[in-house]
Amino acid sequence: MRCVVGMLDINSGKLSVIGHGSAQNLGVRRGSVVHVDEVASAITQAVSEAERIAGVQITQATVNVNGTHVSGVDSKGVIAISAGDREISAADRQRVDEAATAVKFPPNREIVQFFAKGYSLDGQRNIKEPVGMQGVRLEVEAHIITAASPNLRNLDAALERANIVARHHTVSSLASAEATLTREQKEAGTVVLDIGASTTNLIVIEDGEVQHVAVIPIGGIHITNDLAIGLKTDLDVAEQVKLQHASLLEQRKVTANISLHNKQHSFAMEEVHMICEARVEELFEFVDKELQRIRRSRKLPGGVVINGGTAKLPGIAEFARESLQLAARVGHIHNVSGLVDTVDDEIFTTAVGLMMLDMLLPADDIETMPAEYNAVASIRSLIKKIGF
Repeated sequence: MRCVVGMLDINSGKLSVIGHGSAQNLGVRRGSVVHVDEVASAITQAVSEAERIAGVQITQATVNVNGTHVSGVDSKGVIAISAGDREISAADRQRVDEAATAVKFPPNREIVQFFAKGYSLDGQRNIKEPVGMQGVRLEVEAHIITAASPNLRNLDAALERANIVARHHTVSSLASAEATLTREQKEAGTVVLDIGASTTNLIVIEDGEVQHVAVIPIGGIHITNDLAIGLKTDLDVAEQVKLQHASLLEQRKVTANISLHNKQHSFAMEEVHMICEARVEELFEFVDKELQRIRRSRKLPGGVVINGGTAKLPGIAEFARESLQLAARVGHIHNVSGLVDTVDDEIFTTAVGLMMLDMLLPADDIETMPAEYNAVASIRSLIKKIGF
């Protein structure tokens, strides 16, 4: 569990990190809340640490929604422009967005975010901003992110117990992309992989628009579990093997030596390498399947940007380059000042991105909207402000 606090630096015009905090979170499984009290305790601890460093009180936050229950679906909306001068107004754009959200979802699912890929007006496609143009038929192609309602309510319950109000919900991959992608990468076409403990959040951004979002049920904990099984050792020993010796690069060392609980453990590096490689290879196979679904496999000039704690695995960028046949690199936080050195770590990338999104999207954008359209209004304003 991580919390980052920021403010706008008037002198530089950049967002400045003024506080951060972290805490172990044992109340989450595969990205979903399974023990509200433990999650609330972790939130309280992380926020308290951030408050102490920043010297401010935190009562609201932008919160990431994670877990295999998160999914995305493409949708289309079509409306006719009323008689008159046929000029597209902001209200018309709102109506066509709402038409795209008129999808029948199961009763236990709800919309988290709405991304307009592009508008069409009387057959003219790939319009980014239709307001002010003239026509009679307005269409939108969109990608809608939904999540299981019970999971969202459990997350909000944990936040409430920690005395934090969720200003906005967003997916981890969008926050990760905001923290690490340049405008050129967003335009050219890039896939961002936020590899966390138990899940990998994927987002594809092309032509400045979000094209696809997915959650893959594989993360760093699966490498630890594989090492524990393959090496026939305890989980805490396997975790130390992963942190100290796991690598996807060719190894010159013959053995991996671990000292834990006053005991010495020794394992063959060849076996450690083989176990790690097999799990990461499986992960990238899932990634490529997601890219194939949207016909972007091996077709993203911006390549792959890898974030999250597992991005520290030596050789993962090179492995991704070979597996996905795309340029690949580990992401780094940009356009942020202040306590950058303290959060310049792959494990803080998503939290920094959430801070950036929170500061870019005013609360007024959603407070005046009907509840069922909050996601549409907030994400449109967000995309406009961050240049997607």
